[in-house]
Amino acid sequence: MDTPDPPTPVFTADFASTTQWVAGHSWAYPNGGPTNPGDNKLDYLVEDPSYSRTGVFRATRRPDGKWDAGLLTTEGSDEGFMVRAGDALEARVRLPEQMGAWPAIWTWLDGDQEIDVFEYHPDNPDLLELSNRVRGSHRYYRDPAIRPGGWVVLRVDFGVRSVQWWINGVQVFADRRGVGRRWRAYLIVNLSVCAGRYHPAPSLDTTEMSYEVEYLHVYRP
Repeated sequence: MDTPDPPTPVFTADFASTTQWVAGHSWAYPNGGPTNPGDNKLDYLVEDPSYSRTGVFRATRRPDGKWDAGLLTTEGSDEGFMVRAGDALEARVRLPEQMGAWPAIWTWLDGDQEIDVFEYHPDNPDLLELSNRVRGSHRYYRDPAIRPGGWVVLRVDFGVRSVQWWINGVQVFADRRGVGRRWRAYLIVNLSVCAGRYHPAPSLDTTEMSYEVEYLHVYRP
């Protein structure tokens, strides 16, 4: 019997593409950015391609205490790609090592529709934060394979009745809440910097931090 072909992605991230992604601007930030201090962030979003367009998302310290930081979103791009209920997202990421780093892959639309594929803080070195903010569910998932500088394969199924997360091929959370049939949202990939209220801010001798997204695919049944 022939082995079935793997599914073909409806979206394959090309972070260098200016038609897929907008850099340095997101309506998930007040007035589209560049800062969001109300969310305890030191980010100052920049369009400079060296901060995001290679798939390595960087942040560097500014003289004013903020951090130039990389963010890409499909919102406002020429293609305007949106994930929908029933889609699945898969990505492989290298987690940051520097204290204060706050990487994430997430979704956003009109001030809502947020699903966090993951968030990470190196002060909790073995923990990923997985959240469905559309219907109020989350899990803090710990595993020795999660570590600063480590590689992690993430998969999220945006189910109508249950959002499900896999880490390194193992299902770790099914929230039984889902997103509903009409859910859709844009993608955001970024590196934020913590201001210190909930997680430690970077030490004064830290001037740069980064994490990497090797690939990101979206599949649609």
